[in-house]
Amino acid sequence: MIIIKVGKNENIERALKRYKLKVYKTKQLDNLRERQQHVKKSEKKRKQKQKAKYIQKIKGSENWTIFCFLYLI
Repeated sequence: MIIIKVGKNENIERALKRYKLKVYKTKQLDNLRERQQHVKKSEKKRKQKQKAKYIQKIKGSENWTIFCFLYLI
């Protein structure tokens, strides 16, 4: 559970912004979306392997530096 303490002179919008940032950093929303449907272990492993293959494919190509540059922007 995320707790945000609001000061006496603090604006409620600022506290709400801090709350949203904490939710994003702790990945709570991602966990909730992930748990909406049951996914078998074999499916999780399959997706993880597919993602690893994709990343290796990208890193092996010459476009990797361009991809990294665009990702950082």
